[in-house]
Amino acid sequence: MTVRERRARISATSHCVNYCLRIVIDLYVMFGHAYSLRWISCIMSCIALGLLSGGTLLAQTKAKAQNVPEIPFDTIPNLIKLPPGLYLGESMGVATNSKGHFFVYTRSANTRLFEFDQNGNYVREIGAGNYGFEFAHSVRVDPEDNIWVVDEGTNMVIKFNPAGRVVMVLGHRPDVIAGALSTTVGPAPLAGKYILGRPTDVAWDPQGDIFVSDGYVNNRVVKYDKNGRFITQVGSEKAGTGKTELNLPHGIAVDAKGNVYVADRSNHRLQVFDNDLAFKASYDNIGDSWTVCVSPGPHQYLFTSNSNPNGNAPGSWDITGEIYKMELDGTILGRFGHASKQAGGFQVVHMMDCRNPNEIFVAEIESWRVQKLMLKPQAAK
Repeated sequence: MTVRERRARISATSHCVNYCLRIVIDLYVMFGHAYSLRWISCIMSCIALGLLSGGTLLAQTKAKAQNVPEIPFDTIPNLIKLPPGLYLGESMGVATNSKGHFFVYTRSANTRLFEFDQNGNYVREIGAGNYGFEFAHSVRVDPEDNIWVVDEGTNMVIKFNPAGRVVMVLGHRPDVIAGALSTTVGPAPLAGKYILGRPTDVAWDPQGDIFVSDGYVNNRVVKYDKNGRFITQVGSEKAGTGKTELNLPHGIAVDAKGNVYVADRSNHRLQVFDNDLAFKASYDNIGDSWTVCVSPGPHQYLFTSNSNPNGNAPGSWDITGEIYKMELDGTILGRFGHASKQAGGFQVVHMMDCRNPNEIFVAEIESWRVQKLMLKPQAAK
């Protein structure tokens, strides 16, 4: 098989999997669990196609960075204290506010958003039963302590004020009255200014402008003003590898100067853009960037996770799972963590919070947990 043929098969498999994901999200949103067998049938066909391409679709990228110093850390045991009968499912996002409280956006029988105090005690649930909750992906807290969630199942970004009231929505949930939406294999429709396609994350610049990574159906970052009006975008509905192209932008953060950092997951890199979304830099030595975080304060740090993939593909634990601490210019300062089901290791870090750069919260998909990591000083070189 030639390199071109292998690439074509891998690309076809990737499109097939994305096609199935889009179908299952549409059907689940419209009709609930009754259509799960269609998902199983569809995904099994894609797996067969993936095997024909040598299984490379499931490969995970080992970071190119070498001789990176380890950052020691402790993890807080039994951090979250839920009331009896209440559980976390997949922990998709975690974020802290100015009081030290933290918020967890979780997929369970229903998508739910919980608030905990600084000691992990349960405080409240926010947004229960609202129209925008279906398939959690990310939660962030802005400088005014507003809580933002990104839901890839409803194609929406929802802003709650500190009291838990909805004050803004971006995107639009597919209308139930339209029935099951058809999803076709082939060129994706043009990305609309205000219609999102399974968005992944949200961030803001110092002026309050909003940046959304629109990552599973589209492959772009969209900039809106503070009132939700479209300004510009980078990327499009098409995946690509160029400097201003993206392939599953999975996380986003903005620094104090307004520069935008994008976890360009399927391109195995982290892309940096200026405030107008013009290309600035690419960091491609940190593996597959699943999520990105920029700490506040006069000296800002950049964190990104080369998360081990869902499903624990053979060999993936040996080359993935670590989180990198970096300067904003891409200089790697150290790394911490490894793939593991046990506390102190990570089982698919999906999102993280770095409000305090020495106290990192991580939300993990496959261990159904949130960990608080206390970073220790690194040994002198």
